[in-house]
Amino acid sequence: MVATGPSAATAMLSAATTGLVLIGTTWPAPVADVLTVAGIEPDRTLGEGMGSAGSLQAAGPAPEMAGVDLLARVDPVTLTATGTLAVRSPAFPLLHSIGDSGRVVAAGSDDGNRRVVVLAIQPGSGPSADELLFNAVTYAAGRASTARSATRSAATSRTADHPAWQRLKAAVGDLQAVQATDGAIPDALAHDAARAAVGVITDAVVELAPRFPHDADYLAALVKDLTRWQDSSFAVPDFLDSLVAFHPERDRTDGREHLVLFPMYTQNGSPDRHLEAVLVQVIWPDFIADLQAGDYSNQLYVPIRFLDFTAGYDTNSAVLFPETVAMREVPKFTWGAIFADREAARFRRVVTAAAEITSLAMPPDAARLLVDQQLTEQTFVMWDLIHDRTHMHGDLPFDPFMIKQRMPYFLYSLEELRCDLTAFRESVALEQQGVPHARLVQYAILFDRIFRFPITGSRVRNYDGLGGQLLFAWLHQHDVLHWTDNRLSIEWDRVAEQVLDLGRQIEDLYWRSIDRPKVNHWLAAYRLVSATLEPHPASVWARGADGLALDGPPKGLTDAVLPDEFPLSMFYEALSRKLAPVIASTKGITG
Repeated sequence: MVATGPSAATAMLSAATTGLVLIGTTWPAPVADVLTVAGIEPDRTLGEGMGSAGSLQAAGPAPEMAGVDLLARVDPVTLTATGTLAVRSPAFPLLHSIGDSGRVVAAGSDDGNRRVVVLAIQPGSGPSADELLFNAVTYAAGRASTARSATRSAATSRTADHPAWQRLKAAVGDLQAVQATDGAIPDALAHDAARAAVGVITDAVVELAPRFPHDADYLAALVKDLTRWQDSSFAVPDFLDSLVAFHPERDRTDGREHLVLFPMYTQNGSPDRHLEAVLVQVIWPDFIADLQAGDYSNQLYVPIRFLDFTAGYDTNSAVLFPETVAMREVPKFTWGAIFADREAARFRRVVTAAAEITSLAMPPDAARLLVDQQLTEQTFVMWDLIHDRTHMHGDLPFDPFMIKQRMPYFLYSLEELRCDLTAFRESVALEQQGVPHARLVQYAILFDRIFRFPITGSRVRNYDGLGGQLLFAWLHQHDVLHWTDNRLSIEWDRVAEQVLDLGRQIEDLYWRSIDRPKVNHWLAAYRLVSATLEPHPASVWARGADGLALDGPPKGLTDAVLPDEFPLSMFYEALSRKLAPVIASTKGITG
């Protein structure tokens, strides 16, 4: 709640159960009583012309606000004071005048129940005043977000509790126990039990089908595929017919549920093509529908959340891709689904821990992502929408589906980073257009990339990790990210431009490489990465063209890349020791 005068403050006081922002120093008795309890009292009001820009400075970090930076993107010297405040515990000063007087002109307080911010600052006097007010309001409203994060699961668990689903899930588990890596059941002694399990599954699918009228064709084909697999004496499964009948991309309605059952491996999860069952719910808020209908069309992308799942998804897997399914031939794929709830939940856990470990103070709107699961899910949906379509857009010197080609892993790093930095760039533009989630996407990309990516997974050709290392080092070497006195800090008013500049470097590499032979492109890409990151001392590639066997096939050059060509820095080695257990704890996490 924001009040800019005495009458407004009185009216808002009773409604402000979680937070209150007050502008000025003249308040009626009920408001003054609240401020007194909060530790803030008006000191004096400056007369006309007494306040002037250029005479204010930050009061220093407040221990009561650990982890939140209320002055992010605020230049105090551009603000004009309208009064001064007397501050005592539990309140903390935010801004004070320069000089011996050091009078407080902005303060905050948090008693655990209600947050209060008082700004004796001229409102609307420029970008910094606007940012200060935005930060204050976001901080004061922060406690409301915490309660919202738990509302989704309770409202959407009915199908997961259905007895037919529970029987299906148990039967799938029984089949997984006897399936080979390729999905077949070679042990004839297990076939009677397998047939019984398939019977349970098909009966459950038929019973649950009325809940999914939009998937009627798929569920009918699924029963036929299950029966055909059983009739084949459980040979290697072939679920092509049901796969091509499944089209979640055709009706992306927010809250729509799907029952998905295929023999499939799960990326970053189970390597076996075992039968897996998962209940999912589509996440498609109105603002995403608007982006999709405008400049960010992505007909294949389906953002989803888990409702329930079998063992293959009790892992780190956060995607549902049709190419993972066991089938006799590969069709043209028309969809790809990403579990935004898992992305959001692990982001929140990992970044919360990383910020605490590194003593990073975040802008209040960034801090909201750490306490609000729904908001973070929607943020990741927007990020993924733009990232995914970028693989097929831009000046591309190669097949956009380059992951199917064999080449040095640092090229995969640059491609994935290009797509993320494109999403960042577009979010900067969309922020200027007033899209509320746009700045949150920038935070999500920045924090996920610099905290989680570099120390997730092994160090063997970890291309996502390398992209995160590159972004961190680039920002550090361009003086917008600082690791000083064992504290991480970011210059929020400058960081976006440096992220965009790294994106431009990669785009320029791609554009120039349209005219380059393949090996020349590889060498140029290596120069781009190694200009910022130190290669391994034993690297052959680090010697340049003179150290490489350029007269042989490209395969030899790929083989010459070390499994960990760009080792973790000492910063990341230290961070990994503290953060790796947190990352490991996100296995199987949902929202």
